[in-house]
Amino acid sequence: METVLPMTSGSGLEGLLAHFSAMPPAAAMGIGIDHYDGDGLCLTAPLSLHVNDKGCAFGGSLASLMTLAGWGLVTLRAETVGVESDVFVASSQLDYLAPLYADLRAQARLEPGADWTRFSDRLRERGRASIHLQVEVALPEGGIATRGRARYVAIARR
Repeated sequence: METVLPMTSGSGLEGLLAHFSAMPPAAAMGIGIDHYDGDGLCLTAPLSLHVNDKGCAFGGSLASLMTLAGWGLVTLRAETVGVESDVFVASSQLDYLAPLYADLRAQARLEPGADWTRFSDRLRERGRASIHLQVEVALPEGGIATRGRARYVAIARR
């Protein structure tokens, strides 16, 4: 079931898309939001804007969309905590497992063992919190095209 956050200036799913549109590299990607359920965020982008010389998705585009999916998920979760924050990707690792000949769909969610409650408490109490996410781009016929793991940091704005 899709969850839509209340819209205030610059918040929620529409605010997230507006933020992507304000960043020239992200704006050129044609990003859409497939779904958000509070624990996971799935972003999409058309293959036609990300095709490489072999007719499949460009690896840099996959990495970018996966990074933005994780960033967007952490940004939305930080908003629910009520702490205006800047979110950064601190580290990431990607494995390219198979070529993707379809539109890109990057799904970000918590890594097993990670905890949104701990993230929220630390962000409120310390003004800084980090969280580990896993991100995948699935193949339409089943299986995984690209799999990644990343750590994101949210820092409260002063």
